[in-house]
Amino acid sequence: MEHKKISKFYYRITQAASFVVSKFIFKRKFLRNEIKGKEGPFAVIANHQAALDFVNLIGATGKPMRFVISNSFYQTLPVGWVMDKIGVIPKQQFQTTLKDIKRMKQVIEDKGILVIYPAGLMCEDGLSTPIPEATYKFLQWIKADIYVAKTVGTYFSMPKWGKGMRRGRTFLDIYKLFTKEELAEADIAEIKAKADEALLFDAYREQDELKIKFRNNDNIEGLENVLYSCPHCKSEFTVDVKDKSTLCCSACGYAETADEYGMLHNTGGVGEEIRYVSDWSTLMQQELEEKVVSGEITEVTEELEVCTIDAKTHKFIPRGEGNVRVTDKHIYFTATVDGEPVELELPTACFPSVPFSPGKYVELQHGDEIYRCMLKDGRRTTRLVNLIKIFHKLNIHTHDGTECGCHAHV
Repeated sequence: MEHKKISKFYYRITQAASFVVSKFIFKRKFLRNEIKGKEGPFAVIANHQAALDFVNLIGATGKPMRFVISNSFYQTLPVGWVMDKIGVIPKQQFQTTLKDIKRMKQVIEDKGILVIYPAGLMCEDGLSTPIPEATYKFLQWIKADIYVAKTVGTYFSMPKWGKGMRRGRTFLDIYKLFTKEELAEADIAEIKAKADEALLFDAYREQDELKIKFRNNDNIEGLENVLYSCPHCKSEFTVDVKDKSTLCCSACGYAETADEYGMLHNTGGVGEEIRYVSDWSTLMQQELEEKVVSGEITEVTEELEVCTIDAKTHKFIPRGEGNVRVTDKHIYFTATVDGEPVELELPTACFPSVPFSPGKYVELQHGDEIYRCMLKDGRRTTRLVNLIKIFHKLNIHTHDGTECGCHAHV
């Protein structure tokens, strides 16, 4: 399987544009860069804190690298043809076909440089998405040296729940994680342990240690779409942002105010202080999981508007309406799209999460189709995704990949 040849001209232009953003917006600083000037074949695995993490990485070696990116992101770019010129490999998130695997393997066989983001999603709460075990099997299978690119700080430069970009110092640490010989001799548990230690992160604990000031960092408008449940009275959808920097529960008065570093401080006079957004989110998910395990919650249904990508404008446009029902075993999607009925039945064991934007939409991807589901009540988006994560966690040991048609979630 041959790849399209990378255009050095367009790759250099992309590198130049990325350099400007990484220097003046992300203010990137290399801690180590062990791939500088290095020829392939090798693979780079990177953590994923923000949508434009690749900007900090694309010029790290000076050699062309093939990035594996979200097909949704790829198709909505008005300059998708440029992505073709620089050799990106688009694929559906959390679904990897045999064709995808062969394309990625071919990069190594062609003595190229492959870059993947194993978590698949940028984080919404400062915590990395768990990495599927099949990813580690893939790394062993491609028989190449593996480098890790660990990014720190981009979560605060470009929070998933916020708007715009916030200037501030970010760091990039690139170093060799495995030689191909080490990979060949290691078992999957060893590979997982070492890779997880390198890639998994808590952006708030990193920030509390580094104390980096980001522009407008105390503006937390939009965070209420992530932290939808009050940690004090446990009420759902009663948390709102007041005066741009304070999360306040209308049911009990619990309030937390963000400082210039993004840390939270109890200012409501009730309840205990939760300093990190990541801790608040973890507590919220634990409480939701307890309701699932106890049988209090067995399924949830949300009404939605369905959007698909317009081939001419490269934008998602409304195509119909429907609903999504999530149970312990399946995600059921029923809708009318362009006047035609669409029904999907996706096993929760196949999806550690789904692409989403807090307060706005979730994306259901099946085969080549991408359905962007705009929930009628956008505040319920993160709760729906959290339930999918919980049901996946409870069902993952039954998953062999055949039911959803995937071949390892890389």
